[in-house]
Amino acid sequence: MLFGKVKRLAVRLAGEAGGAGPVFCGGEMLLGRVVLELGGPTRVRALRVRVRGRARVHWTESRSAGSSTAYTQSYNEHLDVLDHETSVLAPDRGETLQLPAGRHEFPFSFELPVSLVTSFEGRHGSVRYSVKATLRRPWVPARRARTAFTVIEPVDINTPALLAPQAGAREKMARSWYSARGLVGLSAKIDRRGYTPGEVIPVFAEIDNNSTRAVRPRAAVVQTQTFVARGARRQKHQVVARLEGEPVAPGDRGLWQGRPLRVPPVGPSIHGCRLLHVDYELKVCVDIPGTSKLMLELPLVIGTVPLRPCASRCSSVGSQAGLVLDCWGPGGPPEPPEAPPEYAEVVTGAEGAPLEPARGLKSSPFFPYIQEFRFRPPPLYSEVDPNPPPGAAHRRRMTC
Repeated sequence: MLFGKVKRLAVRLAGEAGGAGPVFCGGEMLLGRVVLELGGPTRVRALRVRVRGRARVHWTESRSAGSSTAYTQSYNEHLDVLDHETSVLAPDRGETLQLPAGRHEFPFSFELPVSLVTSFEGRHGSVRYSVKATLRRPWVPARRARTAFTVIEPVDINTPALLAPQAGAREKMARSWYSARGLVGLSAKIDRRGYTPGEVIPVFAEIDNNSTRAVRPRAAVVQTQTFVARGARRQKHQVVARLEGEPVAPGDRGLWQGRPLRVPPVGPSIHGCRLLHVDYELKVCVDIPGTSKLMLELPLVIGTVPLRPCASRCSSVGSQAGLVLDCWGPGGPPEPPEAPPEYAEVVTGAEGAPLEPARGLKSSPFFPYIQEFRFRPPPLYSEVDPNPPPGAAHRRRMTC
């Protein structure tokens, strides 16, 4: 009967409902309670609560030590991003406390640090947060209960560095059997660097096809996961949004006047953890027959705090998804959104001040996209090219 006196030990957090773990931001109070149900009088030595957050990375690589010898190299590393322990029931040292039968609840609270890494689940790494309760009694093994919760780092896109336009230009010679077939030029621009899930990126592009064959423009938002362990790095790329353009005939010019590319419900960018990073970029490329692709890469930052009214120039309003801003005045908005500056006008400066957490994340209209991202299963990290050539798997080619 000694082992069966504890009928139930559970941890309940504020905001938990329907089996889904609650969501917290850095600087908030983590409120909860430990539920203990006893079938009879029980002596308790201690009841402790531990709040923990840990980042882990792991992958293996095949190595060759000779013509007939091969081995597997393993890379592992972990980092505690949060570790706090407190007692919710602690008798005097060396003594025990007699609890009667029935249901007992022990509340606890803990202020989360301001800077916490966003929860993440990937193929080669993760960032997980949990609360564990440990019940210790004399002469019996400890009883434990654990529950997980999600942390979303507030990434505010309303900063000068993330509101700056992004642009680029490249050209490439189309070749066939080692003979030149004309020059293909590509220039692209977007109105800013920072976006939130659910927004639409208006893509402005110009394709000059001076070759003898038709070319096809495309654009995609690519997520890059970088894992670091023991001085080695491992990357995974995944296309999260895609846009196809019409072919551009030989000697013709193709124009994209703000072609919309919606940002899907994905996790925010992660830059504050030394073991793993999550970056995004917009890749605009042109498929040239018989020649490798002509590609432009424009960096993106996926945030959680949406664009505030009049945070940038009014042309950014055209990229909002269902968000009405009142910065046009009584005259109303112009008909087409103004294109971002030309490539030569974009000045690349410093990254600016670090992002500061912004209040009101959970009350923003984009928070449901974060909720949807949390409960999606881990994605399959396939190559971007749907038809890779033989032998391309081990090279991990990155194409648009």
